[in-house]
Amino acid sequence: MARAGRDIEFASNGERVRGYLALPPRKSGPGVLVLQEWWGLVDHIRDVADRLAREGFVALAPDLYRGKTASDPDAAGRLMMDLELPRAARDLDGAVAALLGETATAGGTVGVIGFCMGGQLALFAGTRNRRIGAVVDCYGIHPNVKLELAGLAAPVLGIFAERDAFVPLAAARALEAELRAAGKRTEFSIFPGVDHAFLNDTRADVYDAAAAERAWGLIVSFLRAELAA
Repeated sequence: MARAGRDIEFASNGERVRGYLALPPRKSGPGVLVLQEWWGLVDHIRDVADRLAREGFVALAPDLYRGKTASDPDAAGRLMMDLELPRAARDLDGAVAALLGETATAGGTVGVIGFCMGGQLALFAGTRNRRIGAVVDCYGIHPNVKLELAGLAAPVLGIFAERDAFVPLAAARALEAELRAAGKRTEFSIFPGVDHAFLNDTRADVYDAAAAERAWGLIVSFLRAELAA
């Protein structure tokens, strides 16, 4: 299937950052940031942006690694741990501003969805930017990203895997409890019998088509409800 979007550049604190922007068929809709797994801005993340565009969203995937990608876990882990969080925070803010500045974007807030590393960064972005109106955390993990939940205004949808070796079930439940204790509107779904990254259809070792379809339905419904213009 042909790509729905194109590579763009946007401003980030005086610098230029690349990203991938996908527009819906009607050329207008709510905005959603798509945050990468530890592999970087790879074709799978572009495909997620395309899928969101087909669902009616304006989707922007910022390149948080600034051009670097990885294809094996060791290299991906190094990229994740080397990510400069202050710079990533600026890039996330720049991406929100760029998405809201798109003429196709409807509404005054945007959603953010992230996977693996990007799931934790989605929460991180939500805690520091009030223009984020919905957060979807798909099995998020990054040991260096600390969350200041007092700044989080957006509701959170959590998508987690029962057999996740990176984010154990107890850790997902603890995050859910922490969000609720902080008074945040939160909905977590734990998918039974699946592994970390079960939504990634480029990884035959963990992808689960049935669970991914159910999770995608929850994600789209949540973003539509929260970002209704």
